[in-house]
Amino acid sequence: MLQANTSSLATDVQTTTKRAGAARTQASAEPPAAGVQEPKPLLEVKDFEVAFQSSTGTVQAVRKASFCIYPGQSIAIVGESGSGKSTIASAVIGLLPGTGKVTGGKILFDGKDITHCTRKEYEALRGSKIGLVPQDPMSNLNPVWTIGYQVREALVANNVAKGSEAHKVAVEMLEHAGLPDAERRAKQYPHEFSGGMCQRALIGIGLACNPKLLIADEPTSALDVTVQKRILDHLNELTSELGTAVMFITHDLGLAAERASYVVVMHRGRIVESGPSLEILQNPRHPYTKRLVQAAPSLSSQRLSAGVVRAQAPGMPTKAEGEQSGGGQGRAGEVLRAEHLVKVFDIRGAKGEKQQLRAVDDVSFTISRGTTLAIVGESGSGKSTVANILLGLLDATSGEVYYEGVAASTLSKTDMFEQRRKMQPVFQNPYGSLDPMMSIYRCIEEPLRIHKVGTRGEREKRVAELLDLVSLPRSAMRRYPGELSGGQRQRVAIARALALNPEIIVLDEAVSALDVLVQAQILQLLADLQSELSLSYLFITHDLAVVRQSADEVIVMRDGKTVETGTCVELFANPQEQYTRDLIAAIPGGSIPLWVGD
Repeated sequence: MLQANTSSLATDVQTTTKRAGAARTQASAEPPAAGVQEPKPLLEVKDFEVAFQSSTGTVQAVRKASFCIYPGQSIAIVGESGSGKSTIASAVIGLLPGTGKVTGGKILFDGKDITHCTRKEYEALRGSKIGLVPQDPMSNLNPVWTIGYQVREALVANNVAKGSEAHKVAVEMLEHAGLPDAERRAKQYPHEFSGGMCQRALIGIGLACNPKLLIADEPTSALDVTVQKRILDHLNELTSELGTAVMFITHDLGLAAERASYVVVMHRGRIVESGPSLEILQNPRHPYTKRLVQAAPSLSSQRLSAGVVRAQAPGMPTKAEGEQSGGGQGRAGEVLRAEHLVKVFDIRGAKGEKQQLRAVDDVSFTISRGTTLAIVGESGSGKSTVANILLGLLDATSGEVYYEGVAASTLSKTDMFEQRRKMQPVFQNPYGSLDPMMSIYRCIEEPLRIHKVGTRGEREKRVAELLDLVSLPRSAMRRYPGELSGGQRQRVAIARALALNPEIIVLDEAVSALDVLVQAQILQLLADLQSELSLSYLFITHDLAVVRQSADEVIVMRDGKTVETGTCVELFANPQEQYTRDLIAAIPGGSIPLWVGD
C-alpha cells in the first residue's frame, strides 16, 4: 500500500477523476441525461487488431482493442512489456515498426478514419494534431544536431514559428520541459546531456506545436521524481487549459493513479479491464490487474530478502567460494571504496567560471561485500558520472577508487582487464547498450568469448541459463534487439552483466524501463543472487520506491555533492535535509492508497 504523505493531493486527484468522468470512455459509457449532448471522442479505437510477421510465423500483437479518449482527458494504458501498449500508440500515429500491419478494426481521430492514411496524411497529423514523446531519448535524437535545432525543426515543419522567433519558442519549450539554463543547453548536443535531460528535450519537441492529442510513451521513465512532477504538472495544465488529451503508455501505476482519469489494462494484446483510474487501481477485478497492483513498489515496502534458492547453475561459484574470493573479508568486508572523487568537465561554448562543470565534487563512500548502496538524486546530480568513474569508463580529475584495497590507478592493463570481469555494468539505456547488428545470443555471449570462458557449447548453454534467469524464452537467442520491447532489452542487458559471475554489479537505472511485474521479478532475482553469491550492488536510480526495497545504504546527491547519507530505513523514516524530503514527496502516487489484496 502506498502510504499517504498528504491528504490534499489525494483529494485533488479524486476531484480530477470525477470531473474527467464526464468524458466517459466506451467501456463505461452510460446514456447521457435528457437534454445533455453526449461528448464526441477525440480518438476512438474500435475492435483494433495488429499483427507482425516473424521468423516463426504471424504474431498477433493487439486483439480486438476498443477504447475512447475525449478532448482534455488523460488516460493511461498499462501492462507488462509485450502487452501491446506501445503498438497501439505507434498505430495511432502511423509509425508501426517493421512488418507490423493493421489486420482489423479502425481508428477514428476527430471523427475521421485514419486507420489506412497515406504517408502524407499522417505527416499532416503528426506534430500539429498528434504529438509524440517516444520512450527512448537516445535513439530519437539526432546525434549530429544541437538540441535547440531539433526543437526548432519541429516548429518550422509545422509552421508554428520561423527564424529567430522559432529559436525563442524552442528555448521556452525546453524551459517548460524542465531543462535548466535552456538558452545555453539548446546549443549542446545529445551526447552532452544525461538520459533524463534528453527525455526532457523530447518532451519539449512533443509539446512544441500544442497538439490536440499527446501520446506519451513512458514519458518520465528516465526522469527523477522532482522533474517528473514538473513535467506531469505541465501536461495537466495542457489538459485543463488547452483541451489537449494525453495518452500515457506507462508501467508506473503511481503515475496512472495520480495523473490519469481513466486506465486501460492490457495483457497479451487484449484489454482485460478498464475504467476510472482510482476505481481500477483501488478495486481491481481481473486477476492480472491484481497482480500488477500487488507488484508495484512503494515507500512502505520492506527490504527484499532472498526467496527460494535456485539450483546452482554450472560454472557459478558457491556462496562460500564467493566469500573466499574477497581475501577472507567475508560478507561484511569492504569490496570497494571511493575517496574524495572529483570530476570536472569542460563545457562547449562557455566562458569564464562557467567554462568548467564540477560534475562530481568530493564524493566518498564504501560498499561492503554482499550489500547494496544506492545513489539517488536528480538528473545531472552526478550519479552516473560516479558510476562511470568506478567502472573505469571515466578518469577522475582527483580522488581514488580502491577495489579490495588496491587503488585502481595502480593497476596494469592486464589487471584492469581482469577487474572488468569482477565489476559489470547494466546501463540506463538498453537501446544504446545492445548492438542492433548482433543477435541476442551474441550480445550475451560476447563477454564470455572476450574473456575466453568455456567452449562454444558451454557458452551456448550458459546463455540459455541466463535467459531463464531473467524470464526470457530461450527462443529469444535467435532474435535481434530491434525485435524486442524496451523492457525485454533491459532484461538482456542484465543477463549479459551476470554472464561472468561478477562480484560487483553497477546498475544505472537498470529497472526504470521495466514494467512492475518484470521489475519485481528482476529485483527479487538480484536479491537471490546477492544472497547466494555475496554480490555487491551499486544502484544508480531516481526511483525511491525501488531504493526502499533494494538498498542497505543510501547516498543522496545534488549538483555533484553528497547531501545526505544513511541506512535506507533511517533515511526514509527521518530524512534530515529538505532536498531529501522533497524527493520523497514528489514520488507519483505517493499519497494514493492502492489495492493491497483480499
